[in-house]
Formats: sequence, structure tokens, C-alpha cells
Amino acid sequence: MGASILTARNLSKVVPSAEGELTILHELSLELNKGDSLAIVGASGSGKSTLLGLLAGLDLPSGGEVVLAGQALSTLDEDQRARVRAEHVGFVFQSFQLLDSLNALENVMLPLELDGRKDARARATELLERVGLGRRLSHSPRQLSGGEQQRVAIARAFAAEPDVLFADEPTGNLDSHTGERISDLLFELNQERGTTLVLVTHDERLAHRCRRLIRLEAGLLVAPLEP
Repeated sequence: MGASILTARNLSKVVPSAEGELTILHELSLELNKGDSLAIVGASGSGKSTLLGLLAGLDLPSGGEVVLAGQALSTLDEDQRARVRAEHVGFVFQSFQLLDSLNALENVMLPLELDGRKDARARATELLERVGLGRRLSHSPRQLSGGEQQRVAIARAFAAEPDVLFADEPTGNLDSHTGERISDLLFELNQERGTTLVLVTHDERLAHRCRRLIRLEAGLLVAPLEP
């Protein structure tokens, strides 16, 4: 698989509450190599999305450390963390997070243009064709089905060839047939491009397609599994 691309050491997250401090995540450690796939599962409120946000550098831990692409995130300021994300990370969200004012092609082109890529249009077109939307380039998100919007989001996430792709409930708003197609697409691109895939999901079938799986309960790692 190669060298480590993402490492968490004794990761914890504590937040204030009316009853005092609330521990959302308890001293969790993991290590992922390039091309790995990891599912994070557990009931609502178990700490899954908190863990995802910490691993991606969207939030900082109360204790412990995340090292992403060789960078210790807690030693960086927000601008520096944003640059690490831009260079190494892609995101797929349950709610798609597409811009309604842009068509499918423009949504995928946007991160490439922000990065100064001169091949943004060609690259975005290639990826949308890869996900089966070559005839829908000029359609706005409102003109696309939920599954088509998620495919645009996946194309956008892979556009910059990220080292790590984080997906938060990527099939949660889709019917089972469409969700299965989206799952297939994620793993095809994961294998083809050697991208490390980190999924938060309630879907046990999707979770067990990953090479590794961890289960959280009340912020505790209760079952590190390797399906």
C-alpha cells in the first residue's frame, strides 16, 4: 500500500455543555496508507462525523494529533490547514453541496480553476463522462436527479486527484439502487486512482466493502475490524 497518508494519535474531542464538559471522542488512534479504504460506523451521536471532521482538519482536537500527508494539523493555522485540504483532500457530502448557480461542468471546474489549472474544462469534462454524465454537462443541479447530483459531487471531489477522499453518508439521501451505483463508483475510482477512502455511513453493506472498518459507541472505539 505504501507509506502512511493519514494518522491519528490518541485523538479526543471535549466540548462544554450545560452539565459540564462533554467528551465526544475518546483517545482514538488509527493509521491509513495510500489506497486504503475505511468505514466509520455507529449510531447517531456516536462521534462519527466529529471524527471525520478532525481527520480532515475541519476541526481541531482537544487532545492528540492528526497527521495528514505529512503535516501535523494542530501546528498549522487555519489558512495553512485550508491549503493542506486543497492540495490533498476531497469531500463528498450527503447533501451534495453543489452550487445552484453553476451547471454540472462548472461545479466540477470550480476547484480546478481556483487552483489555477489550465486544463480545468478538459479535466472536468473527462470526469463527468467517467461518471456517466457526459450529456448533462450544461444542466444545473435543479435539473439533475439526486443520484446525478451525487455523481457530480464525486467528480468534483476526484477532480484535483486528492490523496484522501472523505465521504459523509454519501448514499444517505438516495434510494437503494442509486446508492449501490454510487458505492460502485466510489470504489472504482478509489482503486483506479489510489485514493484513500474514508466513509462515515449507516449502511452496513457499504461499510463492509471497505478494507477496514471501525465502530464507535459514545465516542469510544469498540470494534476495529478488517472485513
